[in-house]
Amino acid sequence: MASKAPALILLFVNLVLYFIVIVIAAWAINHGIERSREAASVLSIPARIFPIYLPIGNMATGFFVILSLLAGVVGFTTSLTGLHNVVTWHLSDLHTAAFSSLASLSLTILALGLACKEFQGGWTGSNLRTLEVLTVIVSATQLFSTFAIQVGADDVSAQERARLGGRV
Repeated sequence: MASKAPALILLFVNLVLYFIVIVIAAWAINHGIERSREAASVLSIPARIFPIYLPIGNMATGFFVILSLLAGVVGFTTSLTGLHNVVTWHLSDLHTAAFSSLASLSLTILALGLACKEFQGGWTGSNLRTLEVLTVIVSATQLFSTFAIQVGADDVSAQERARLGGRV
């Protein structure tokens, strides 16, 4: 029970952060779609093939924004269902929350890698910089919430073994 409160707090923080990531990434994709025809017309042929050329950032921006949106949607859903699973505090629910949290963490870490590539590219707009910073922050909070849920699952599993007298 010691890790239930931190897990709930971290999942709620993740829920809010992932929602903000979704909003900013969706804005960036919409901005890229609206301006891609005029911005990509001056590019060479390999760059013109990518359907969403974002006039903000560098050539990794399109991949970063799409992966951030995917990580945001999966992370938001994972955090929402994780809140329910942690509130029930049953072993099977905690294992489900831990696995889905790990899947969300892996997508977020992939987006973090592209955010680091964006950092290397130099100065970007404020909205894109906000998305990059939020990706770094949500990666850390997702890592801690995954750890807190796993610790909770281990505690409940140990309590179940003690209750059954080691017969499990």
